[in-house]
Amino acid sequence: MVKELIENAIDAGATSIQVTMRGSGQSLIEVVDDGCGIPMDEISLAVARFATSKLEDAADLFRIQTLGFRGEALASIGSVSRLTITSQIEGQAAGGCLVVEGGQSAEPLPAPRTRGTTIRVEDLFYNVPARLKFLKKDFTEKQSSLGLLARYALAYPAIRFQVTQDGRPVLQTSGAGDRREIIGNLFEPELGRQMIPLNGMEGGMRLDGFISPIHVTRSNRREITFFVNGRWVQDTTLSSALLQAYHTYLMVGRYPMAVIFIEIEPAEVDVNVHPAKAEVRFHQPDRVFSLIQRATRKALLANSPVAAIQPSAAQWQFPLANRVPDPAWEMHTEIPAESTGRVDVMISTGQNSPAGEEYRQPVMTGIPLLRLVGQVGGAYLVAEGPDGLYLIDQHAAHERVLYEQFIRQHDSHLTGQQLLEPAAIHLPPRQGEMLEGQLNILNHLGFEVEAFGAGSYLVRAMPAVFGHLSPEAALRVLVEDFEEDETPLGSEVEARMIARICKRAAVKAGQSLAVEEQRKLLSELESCFSPRTCPHGRPTMIHLSVDLLERQFGRRGAR
Repeated sequence: MVKELIENAIDAGATSIQVTMRGSGQSLIEVVDDGCGIPMDEISLAVARFATSKLEDAADLFRIQTLGFRGEALASIGSVSRLTITSQIEGQAAGGCLVVEGGQSAEPLPAPRTRGTTIRVEDLFYNVPARLKFLKKDFTEKQSSLGLLARYALAYPAIRFQVTQDGRPVLQTSGAGDRREIIGNLFEPELGRQMIPLNGMEGGMRLDGFISPIHVTRSNRREITFFVNGRWVQDTTLSSALLQAYHTYLMVGRYPMAVIFIEIEPAEVDVNVHPAKAEVRFHQPDRVFSLIQRATRKALLANSPVAAIQPSAAQWQFPLANRVPDPAWEMHTEIPAESTGRVDVMISTGQNSPAGEEYRQPVMTGIPLLRLVGQVGGAYLVAEGPDGLYLIDQHAAHERVLYEQFIRQHDSHLTGQQLLEPAAIHLPPRQGEMLEGQLNILNHLGFEVEAFGAGSYLVRAMPAVFGHLSPEAALRVLVEDFEEDETPLGSEVEARMIARICKRAAVKAGQSLAVEEQRKLLSELESCFSPRTCPHGRPTMIHLSVDLLERQFGRRGAR
């Protein structure tokens, strides 16, 4: 609904769009624009099904140049809500106001207004309870709306957007026409400066936008955005072309940020293939794919110099190991202790944990004492045990160590380590709303975060375990990985949050470790309750038994 109303305002030639929402939008969605307006004698026609002023004849369906064209949106909205339309055109003595309730409308009445249109939608689905119960959670609906509004603000930088959620401004752009400035406002100024401009042209197609440098990545594809002729589309072919251009530049599981605009002859693209117009079909998809891939690769090669290795990059420290299990951990095994293999244990976090919740996690039987042999490939430790050889993934092992150290401190409200200076973090509206819902959990985990203006937050303290991690990295990893329908409540989410921070804070593959650092990591891993997997379930080590080695070398007959 927000998308349809915004696109109507853009089609009307608006230079300013104000959006006001209450709750998830179920209570109120109001869109105010300064576009061309609707003549008073045509307001009733605007809510008639299949009536549109954007097409003149049937042939226009094959060269769509507006965002809307079906004449369905206002009629559909009016049938499931209390809809009020107030509009005035240039030179008209007075505007007109039309009220529609559940599809029934009265005669339009005169109403004072300057040029433009105000659409006010209240009590959404009040008359369709079966549809109302299938709305997603308020948190999820708000995230979807804010994410969409941020995309359209990027696509139309010459339009001034103002978005208010529950009386609080969450998005505002100047309308100055500078996309880089908007990226800086939505995310952070430094990111706006770092984004790489993208340009390309071929056979009537034009491409421009911005892509992230190879050191700026995300854990999902949500911040890859494509617009075709001003319309936001979700097309796997376009995303694949972009990702192939980044091939060999990014780690597995990491994705770039991108906002890319494609201008193409309207006759060369079909926008009428999806009910929500979210997908398009190109007449020559291979040409579009090739243009995106070549333009992206060219921009990356021109703007991604080899990064210099900082001396401090190879330095990392672990907190002191506590090889004796903390008494606060109560181990309740569900199978006999003498059994081997995997067991489930309940790790109690003490009476001060939220709602007395406990973290259930898989725990393996311990590993023997190991003797360090060395490091291989800058990513794996080689160790000898009494029963063979162990290859240890240093990143996964460090994740497990940090996770268990954090959990051991979780039996009481953690006190964070105060930062010398509060760190200011700026988040886009969608991620800001997500963080707002997690502030209580963060404060319980030892963070001290507070809102500081629209989209800005101050980090005053962090858990000591993550003292070497930047506040920005810690907060971003909390908001960028949540799935759409996850609700930021409960101890299970706390455990996921802790695991994600540990993943970001852990030593990386490819990082050379001093011998003492290797020994310390090995010692810390031996003291863990679940040393064989990282918090996400990935194995930390591979065991090559003496028997297997002897068979491989032919000491025990054929392999």
